[in-house]
Formats: sequence, structure tokens, C-alpha cells
Amino acid sequence: MSRYRSLLAFSWAMAATAVVSAVGLVVDDRVLVGSPIWFKPFKFSLSFAAYGLTLAWMLSRRTAPSRAGRWAAHSVVASGLVEMAVITGQTIRGRRSHFNTETPLDQGLFVVMGVTIAVLWTGTLVIAVLLFRARLGDRAATWAIRLGLLLALAGLLLGGLMVLPTPEQLATDGAVRTTLGAHSVGVPDGGPSMPLTGWNTTGGDLRIPHFLGMHALQALPLFLYGIEALATRFTRLRDERVRLRLVLVAAASATAQLALVTWQALRGQALVHPDAATLCALGAVAAATAAGTCAALRRPHDSEPASQRPASTTEFKEFTA
Repeated sequence: MSRYRSLLAFSWAMAATAVVSAVGLVVDDRVLVGSPIWFKPFKFSLSFAAYGLTLAWMLSRRTAPSRAGRWAAHSVVASGLVEMAVITGQTIRGRRSHFNTETPLDQGLFVVMGVTIAVLWTGTLVIAVLLFRARLGDRAATWAIRLGLLLALAGLLLGGLMVLPTPEQLATDGAVRTTLGAHSVGVPDGGPSMPLTGWNTTGGDLRIPHFLGMHALQALPLFLYGIEALATRFTRLRDERVRLRLVLVAAASATAQLALVTWQALRGQALVHPDAATLCALGAVAAATAAGTCAALRRPHDSEPASQRPASTTEFKEFTA
């Protein structure tokens, strides 16, 4: 990881920003759009700290550093720093950072943030391409990293849905708009929300698919780490093919869940108030994930020596009990 010092320094800077923001949450009682004003820089700094550390770890698994990898890392760092500078600066000013077009300065800063996200996405894409061309450990580890990156890229792209004008904004008939885009669908931003996440509880919230997609970057490698930890107890998980199949099932399930929460949000439906269609889709995803997991754990008998089949069957029953 020391090869990519810029990403590590960025993560430390974001961790320090999170501490400052946490202090702000305690000492500054201002509220903006229904949320404590320092909540946004706190969330973003934590997310960026994890993002930088994860990318540094992934890049370090390549056998040799590359100029393209270093420049991609630098672009992620530069765009993240500019993004956080705008968010923090607007917080200090008591202004919205996202969707704010009230004054020329606010609008200009919002445009700058859009550019930084495009640069960050491009830098992440370059890193994904580099990691798709390299072996990053065994096949399970390699695909956990690759698929986590693809889901993160999808999550970043889904964030673009938030900058589209809402129907209410489009209906202004040429009047001056003070905002462009929104987190929520079907209800105004700033309504009742979930604790910790701040996600809307009365309407759809496009931050949910954005969050789930981005943090698949950490979730899939952590899922594999959990499997490897369990391998000390369950010998079936010591088989690289089994671990690879489980990673593929987890990635497919995460993709389905990402599509589901996106569909739910676009229909203006709160995460905590799913309708029958959403529950049926969730049940289908859960059933498919369970079936895929069972299939991944089952070793085909025709590929095993006959002498090993009874023990293998006993082991599978022991694991699934």
C-alpha cells in the first residue's frame, strides 16, 4: 500500500476531516434541509477515507506499480479533495453544496462538484481496467476485487440520477430555480429520515443505490475475508472453486439488490415502506441467493473420486446444518 502514498495521505486527511465534522455536530446546532449542518461533511469524509484505503489496497495487490495506476490514484485524490473542500466550505457558509443554484457562486461550486465526480469516476475506471488485466491473488480474491469495482462504478453513475431536475423544478415555467436535482423522489428533501443514514422515510431516496453500489467496493472483499476465516472450521471453504462460486453468487445478489433499491427509489417509495411488488422482488432475490449459495457449496460428484463421496456429503450436511 505504501506505493500509493497519495491515496493513503488522502484517507488520513479525510479521517481528520471526519473528526472535525464530528466536533461540528456537537458544537454547531445549525440545521440545513432538515439535517444537522455538519452531517454531510461527516458522512462524505468517512466514505472518502474508506474509498481511498480500499483503492490503495487493491492497487497494491498488483505485482508492479504502473504510471497509469499512480496517475489514476492522483486523479481520485485531487477530485476528492476538491469535492470535500466545496462541501466543507459551503457548510461553514451555511449553504447547501449539492443542487444549489441560488447564486452564481453556489451554481459555480455545484458545477465544480459535478466535474470532480466525473474525474473521480474516470480515475476509478482506469484503476478497474488495470486490475482486470492483473492477477490479484487466487481467483476468488481477483474476482471479488474486480466485481466490487464494477459495482462501485455503477453506484457512482447512479448518483447522476440525483442531478436531474424534478417534476416540480421542470414546472417552474422559466422562473429562476434555486435548486437543480434532489435526493428524494416524490417528496421534498429534508423530510422525516432514518437515523444515521439520513435516508428519507416518506418517499424514494436516490442516495440508497448510490451508497450500496459504491460500498460494494469494500463489501465483496470483506465477504471473501469472512469466507476465508470460516475455512479454518469448514474444510469445504478451503476449495478455491467453492470460494470463487460464493463470490460470484454474492456479486450477483448485490447487483440484483442494487437494481431493486434503484427501482424502489425511482417509484417514490421509501426503503422502510416497501409495497407488495417490492417485497415479492426481494423474496425472489433472497430465494435465488439461497439457491445459488447451496449450489456453490455442493461439489459435483462426478468430479470426485468415489472414495471421497461419502465424506464430502457428510461435510456438506454439517456445513449447512
